[in-house]
Amino acid sequence: MNDMKKIILSMVLLVATISIWAQEEQEKGFKKQNLFTGGSVIASFYSGGTILGANPVFGYKLTNWLDGGIAFNYTYQGSRDNYVINDKIRQHVFGPGVFTRIFPVPFLFLHAQAEHNFNNWSYEDPSSSYKQSNVTDANSLLLGGGWAQGRQKGSNSFFYLEILFDVLKNKYSPYVNNVYDPNTGLVARTDALPIFRAGINIALFQGKNKNRPNEEPGDGRKQPRSYQGY
Repeated sequence: MNDMKKIILSMVLLVATISIWAQEEQEKGFKKQNLFTGGSVIASFYSGGTILGANPVFGYKLTNWLDGGIAFNYTYQGSRDNYVINDKIRQHVFGPGVFTRIFPVPFLFLHAQAEHNFNNWSYEDPSSSYKQSNVTDANSLLLGGGWAQGRQKGSNSFFYLEILFDVLKNKYSPYVNNVYDPNTGLVARTDALPIFRAGINIALFQGKNKNRPNEEPGDGRKQPRSYQGY
């Protein structure tokens, strides 16, 4: 129940941010050149485990300081020595999400992403030939920030690096490490893992001559152009 309250709160904050943008945006109307795609890869390693995945996105540049969109997540997680030596847990996780990025300056951003993931989980103990499988689902709220290279006015294509943490820490999340009680076999503690992502933003419908920072539309001649802030 607490997880759901956090998800609802995050969505309210996202809607409030977009409402502020709508009031401040001077040029109204949908612009197809503000659409983008791309995504990132996920890699996280810890003692006895690995997380690998991909996070393709489709979004819209709302302003020069705010992006938003939808995402799809696929993640594989494997760990060993969970209950006994050499046992194995394997997870295949997939699900949709929504995200927003806020750029206080062109090269730094804050990232928030809400996801609902489905988890195909399996456990195997080779010493006893015991096997178990299960299907669960979990909410995740990823918060963090990162660095962008190439984002500027007139360009919506850039590379980025970021680090995120799942603040909900649901035990079925692909972004956590569960510590088990050796006596009961139950989860004693759930730790959020750092999620490192390296990705690319690819602008759609932007011709090579469109919206160059030092070029005005018209006769194609370069004109001096100044920007007041970002």
